[in-house]
Amino acid sequence: MNSFKEGSFYTGEYRNLFKENGLSEEAIHQRLDDTWNELFYGAPDVRIYHPMGDDKGYIVDTGNTDVRTEGMSYGMMMAVQMNKKEEFDRLWKFAKVYMQHTEGRYKDYFAWHCKLDGTRLSPGPAPDGEEFFAMALFFASKRWGDGAEPFNYSEQARIILRACVHKGEDGEGDPMWDPATKLIKFVPETPFSDPSYHLPHFYELFALQADEQDRAFWKEAAAQSRAYLHKACHPETGLSPEYANYDGTPAEPQPHGDFRHFFSDAYRVAANIGLDYEWFRSDPWQVGQSNRIQAFFRDIEVTDYRRYTIDGQPFEELSLHPIGLLATLAMASLAADGPDAGHYVKLLWNTPLRTGDRRYYDNCLYFFSLLALSGTFRIYS
Repeated sequence: MNSFKEGSFYTGEYRNLFKENGLSEEAIHQRLDDTWNELFYGAPDVRIYHPMGDDKGYIVDTGNTDVRTEGMSYGMMMAVQMNKKEEFDRLWKFAKVYMQHTEGRYKDYFAWHCKLDGTRLSPGPAPDGEEFFAMALFFASKRWGDGAEPFNYSEQARIILRACVHKGEDGEGDPMWDPATKLIKFVPETPFSDPSYHLPHFYELFALQADEQDRAFWKEAAAQSRAYLHKACHPETGLSPEYANYDGTPAEPQPHGDFRHFFSDAYRVAANIGLDYEWFRSDPWQVGQSNRIQAFFRDIEVTDYRRYTIDGQPFEELSLHPIGLLATLAMASLAADGPDAGHYVKLLWNTPLRTGDRRYYDNCLYFFSLLALSGTFRIYS
């Protein structure tokens, strides 16, 4: 087990697992810079970022040729971690102008996807975007300071979180967190969750920076999310479903598909648990959970990753995002203390970015994993 007894939030120290596995700091910094440049300014079959006009930019979901709050908020988190204010501000301006609702039942939420020119495709929001937007904005406030609207980052974050908690109290709309359980919903109107949306390490920080009246709520949300993941992750395989009820059981099939299995969304659970452990180290269960999911995949080739039942039965269907899954398994090494932790760190290092139409999701998770494993995915508070 590593010698770090407390999380980075308390110590200000961050593990560099690449260095622990024999790589030089120079090589690690170079990989981070090169990967940023490839994703934001690289070749057409690699890049996912595009500037727009004088003051906007967007992250494209290359598999669907649209812009999603997931990708926009991910891009903002990448930018603030890499100290890239121009790209951050361009992404935020696009999201603010084209995606955030200014009235109605979704006021202050964001339309979850739109066309490349900003035309909305669907009005409804997806809560993972809102929580990443808010956290990235708080970090930007601490890193660069608040500016004139819409770059008064901390207030913009509080506006989002205020809506997430209180929407519907005046009779219009729905909150993004279930008031009874304090668990994040799949979308505001649904009575179930998505385990990969659970970011207790963000909620701990929201509890310090959100509206004072809501700080106890966010502290409780962090505790409830950690407890929820115990129930949503299978006790032997470590796999979780894409959608799960508030009791952790897989949600019933939905009109848009069957999400009871371990597939694309669910990959992020391993990464989120790893980062929560790195930052706060408050849940010892996370160590065993990370060991379990790494052990499940240890003898499976990346090219043979598939859809799985949560008890580990494979489908014929191959993973749509194998590099993304590998990235999250590597990020689990922040918590894992088993024999596979170093293996996944080295395997990620030796795996290139994905190219082609499906690259967006994989490479977002890949870059987050590079940041986390190099000790560069940091708290700014």
